Amino acid sequence: MKLGANVAPGLDALQAASPNRLRGIRHHVTWSPDPAVDNRESEGILANATVREGAKVLSQKGWSLDGMIAFPPMPAVADFARGVPELPIILHHIGALNRVGLYANREGEVRAVWQARSAAVAACPTSTLTLGGLGMPRMGFDWHTRAVPIGSEALAAAMAPWMQYCIEQFGPARCIFEGNFPPDQVSFSYHVLYNACKRLSRAYSPAERAALCHDTAAKVYRIDV
Repeated sequence: MKLGANVAPGLDALQAASPNRLRGIRHHVTWSPDPAVDNRESEGILANATVREGAKVLSQKGWSLDGMIAFPPMPAVADFARGVPELPIILHHIGALNRVGLYANREGEVRAVWQARSAAVAACPTSTLTLGGLGMPRMGFDWHTRAVPIGSEALAAAMAPWMQYCIEQFGPARCIFEGNFPPDQVSFSYHVLYNACKRLSRAYSPAERAALCHDTAAKVYRIDV
């Protein structure tokens, strides 16, 4: 997208190479003031006019944009979504929470900031959120340090306050349970996560559970299954 309007030939080449399976692109825009974070982009990249021009080309093709950010710059995602209102945006890992490094031992402050900024992104109707990534060490749950791996019941209980807030804000029709493997594998197995998501979603209606586990993903990625 940093090519602006000149991104069109590259997108056309991708589409020609995969005419039936390509649905969009992912742009890793991770930047954080925490020196421990491996920055993938420059600060403020989503506000760059050329990047937004490239995003509009993506939108005109009917594709979506997957985005990976670092906590706490979520307001940039909301502003970007308002600036390119026709582009479906899938934001990963509950907005890339971080509870270590600069944000360690600041649980109340971090949660309040994360909640407010998640709600700002949720206010943009073209945004979708993936629910996962909590097994990554930077999320600060320390499951990767356990001598005995966490089970699905305990995992569901620990994830619930964070994921349920996301579902309340975005709604099941704009949330997707994600696996995020292999990164999450340092904390739990895929089967444990899968069962935890089933436990976590028990209170939702059958239609809402179907959305979280399948239908939202099929819709946003335009997959006919």
